[in-house]
Amino acid sequence: MPTPPDNQSTQTAAIILAAGKGTRMGGDLPKVLHEVAGRPMVHWVIDAARAADATPIILVVGYREDLVRTACADMDVAFVTQAEQLGTGHAVAVCEDALTGDTGHAGDTLVLAGDGPLIRTEVLHQLIDTHRDTKSAATLATAELDDPTGYGRIVRDDEGHFDRIVEHKNATETQLGITEVYPSYAVFDTAALFADLKVLPRNAVSGEYYLTTVPERLREQGRTVSLVPGVPAEDILSINTPEQRAAVDAVLRNRAGMEPCS
Repeated sequence: MPTPPDNQSTQTAAIILAAGKGTRMGGDLPKVLHEVAGRPMVHWVIDAARAADATPIILVVGYREDLVRTACADMDVAFVTQAEQLGTGHAVAVCEDALTGDTGHAGDTLVLAGDGPLIRTEVLHQLIDTHRDTKSAATLATAELDDPTGYGRIVRDDEGHFDRIVEHKNATETQLGITEVYPSYAVFDTAALFADLKVLPRNAVSGEYYLTTVPERLREQGRTVSLVPGVPAEDILSINTPEQRAAVDAVLRNRAGMEPCS
């Protein structure tokens, strides 16, 4: 049984998922290396995690991992290879030895998407603070979107508390109408996370291991799962196409006071 979160360490690690190809982006460059505002998109995520005092920071690599390792070689991150693309739950599970083996990390772990460069450090601080204040096993950020197509929906119970995340492809017609979504910003009690990943079943529809299933399972075990709502919709713009990359590039340049890309 994992150590209860009452004994949480103040240390927070980060796992950044960066193993995908990004087929719709065109070419054969790993998705997270496509540039926004003059830098590979994953660099922005690493910077946000570091500014939130996360250590160690582990990058999960897979497709053309040599390029990702080279691009991030000077960013003080560790690398773990996801040899098979078996879903987000599997991507996190392969980090267990790197995170808890030699370092003995026993605190909390942020899990972030390497293709989410608009993430703000202040949101990560809010996640971590809420997680510790509520002694939660998992704490998730949420956002409201006018068009939530493609995002996992946040299902709440009758009292407004977290019930589960439902992936878009698995959602019922009623659930597809939910506009509160999960933008792939989460923090977990490390022991609880890896204990559940060891027994996480494959999704019946996709055959993959979904990290988004873990919070529901923790709740069913009687553990606390907290939500941090209100992430600005702009912050979770998807990057799956060159057009979407251009939109995110414009937002980042505006934030930084940079000239628009010609």
